[in-house]
Amino acid sequence: MVRRDVVRHPGSVVILAVDESRPQPRVLLEWQYRHAAQSFLWELPAGRIDEGEGEVAAAKRELREETGYTASHWRLVLKYYASPGFVDETMAVYLARGLRRGLAQPEEDEVIRKRFFAVSDIVQRILKGKIRDSKTIAGVLWLARHPYKHRLSP
Repeated sequence: MVRRDVVRHPGSVVILAVDESRPQPRVLLEWQYRHAAQSFLWELPAGRIDEGEGEVAAAKRELREETGYTASHWRLVLKYYASPGFVDETMAVYLARGLRRGLAQPEEDEVIRKRFFAVSDIVQRILKGKIRDSKTIAGVLWLARHPYKHRLSP
């Protein structure tokens, strides 16, 4: 008999917030300290889905709370398991377009800086090992591989 310990998780959302006001799209990243990594990381906004909450509602809430931004167009672009060897957590990556700036409402323990980066800059940082967060790598590489699809439909 084999024993397996599996962590049950309600799932998370990841927000690929894209500013299309310039010729090359820019992506909103957050700089925050991650205790497990014992370092600051650049990463896409993300968070846990609350009980009874849908994915899109969670994505909208997390983007607003962490960054102050809201978006008028939302689309699911990726969904994957975070670490299927021991946790059943899925991560749903939503493309957020039509961004509007607002006031962030981070949780008490969240200290978050935010900045927009050109997609090509983030890809270079990924390839040089300067961005090491898996959700950010997956989302940004998806966007880099599909450079015009985000403009085709709202």
